[in-house]
Amino acid sequence: MKKRSDRPDTGYGVGDLLGLGSQSVRKNYYPALQDRIDELEQERNRYKWLFENALHGIFQANMRGGFLACNPAMARICGYDSPEQLTETVIRLREQLFCKAAEFDHIRQELLDEGSLRARETTFQRADHTPVHVAVTLLRRPDLGPEVVEAFVADITERVQARQKLEQLNQDLERRVEERTEALRDANRSKDKYLAAASHDLMQPLSAARLMISSLQDSQLPERQNRVVHQVHRALEGAEELLSDLLDISKLDQQVVQPERVAIDLRALLQGLGEEFEAVAANAGLAFRLRLIPVTVRTDPRMLTRVVRNLLSNAFRYTQSGGVVLAVRRYRSSFQIQVWDTGVGIEESKLEEIFTEFHQLLPQGTGGRQGVGLGLAIVDRMVRILGCEIGVSSRPGRGSRFEITLPPESEAKLIRDPAPSPVAAAAGDFADAQVLVIDNEPAVLESMAMLLEGWGCQVLAAGSAAEALTLLADGAAPQVILAEFHLDHDLTGCQAIAEVRQALGREVPAAVITADRGDETRQRMRELNLPLLNKPVKPNRLRALLTSLLQSAD
Repeated sequence: MKKRSDRPDTGYGVGDLLGLGSQSVRKNYYPALQDRIDELEQERNRYKWLFENALHGIFQANMRGGFLACNPAMARICGYDSPEQLTETVIRLREQLFCKAAEFDHIRQELLDEGSLRARETTFQRADHTPVHVAVTLLRRPDLGPEVVEAFVADITERVQARQKLEQLNQDLERRVEERTEALRDANRSKDKYLAAASHDLMQPLSAARLMISSLQDSQLPERQNRVVHQVHRALEGAEELLSDLLDISKLDQQVVQPERVAIDLRALLQGLGEEFEAVAANAGLAFRLRLIPVTVRTDPRMLTRVVRNLLSNAFRYTQSGGVVLAVRRYRSSFQIQVWDTGVGIEESKLEEIFTEFHQLLPQGTGGRQGVGLGLAIVDRMVRILGCEIGVSSRPGRGSRFEITLPPESEAKLIRDPAPSPVAAAAGDFADAQVLVIDNEPAVLESMAMLLEGWGCQVLAAGSAAEALTLLADGAAPQVILAEFHLDHDLTGCQAIAEVRQALGREVPAAVITADRGDETRQRMRELNLPLLNKPVKPNRLRALLTSLLQSAD
């Protein structure tokens, strides 16, 4: 009988569980176990080979200490001969591996918070204490220890150097651009000075010639001589317009022209232009009408005057019969300045081209004086600077209409009490008015005197302020002073006017005439409240100015 402690024979014991139950069983399990061990060994060898031959650095480390293990690539990145030398030498990552302890602290905290970080760019210290740029990917291994990490490290020194070189190239390029820009500014300033000096030198003889020709036109000459004088006048007029337009387009293209907006009486401004072109209309045998309404507007009067003057010049140039109308009318919430003519007109396909440089409106074979092709280009640029809009409509053979629409913000509004339109003085209407002319150029002084005397003025000619004071000492009492701005010995016409006024003890109406078209000169004249007339002097403009000055003297 079996004891209680005896177990029934199940045929399967502990040895069987361990693979040792019987010799036959052991023989069956040994080959499978050996195969598994061989596979694990092969896998371990493969990972070991990859670890040792990887191009990127691989390491395991304790963030509170140093390296636990690393591969040869990591040792090379850090400038050590072997992984063993690196692990034995670097026992504190914070002080011995990272170039900046603060950056190590930041990375450690991010690892504790996030558990990993990828491709973080930083700098490690090499064995010779030089920095090496790396991109490191870190992963916490809390299963191996609270601050054990495993990392992959890529040497990105070449990439960083290439990036730094590119940044340096960009900086050098920006510096060169700044230098070239400054050089261009200097060149432009030099060009402006050259143009100003050249224009002054060129305008002086042109002004003298223009005034002499104008005085001859007022004389009774035989038909043949009169025709020659007229042709010379047109040639001088063309040269003057070309020079003036080239100076203006140069300034506009350099974007150095800034509007000086003030409140002006638009009707008075346009009436002044009307007075200028009365003689032009009379000489051409054309009708000229003004249809103006009393309006105040905030704009740059000089630029707006130039715009309308160019439009009127074109209108008269390209109109052979009929007439020209200068008008102002309401348009929506603002006002429009319109110039109508009955001239040759413009084909619809050409309307967009007329505002380009050196484009001439006049078709071949229509007669009349050709323009230089800059007038409307100047108009287009100035209109845009003023914030206005320009439009044109035309019918070939019937005429054209140009419209300048003032911007709503120009504060345009009607004036309740309109004043009557003044009438331009005709030749011989100045009734022996005494005009003091001060100019250091004898030719200009002589031609100005000839023209004014032809208009009935008594001219007092002086080459300097001292000569003008001598004339006053002899009893001269001029009603108007016309002075050149640049006089000899660095003196100015403004000083001459002041000395004459002081000697006479009264504010004699005066104006400054100059070839200087700079903004500083205009601003200075505005501050002194002195009208400015540019050379070469156009007789119509001079006549209108002289009429205004004599009216203010009364």
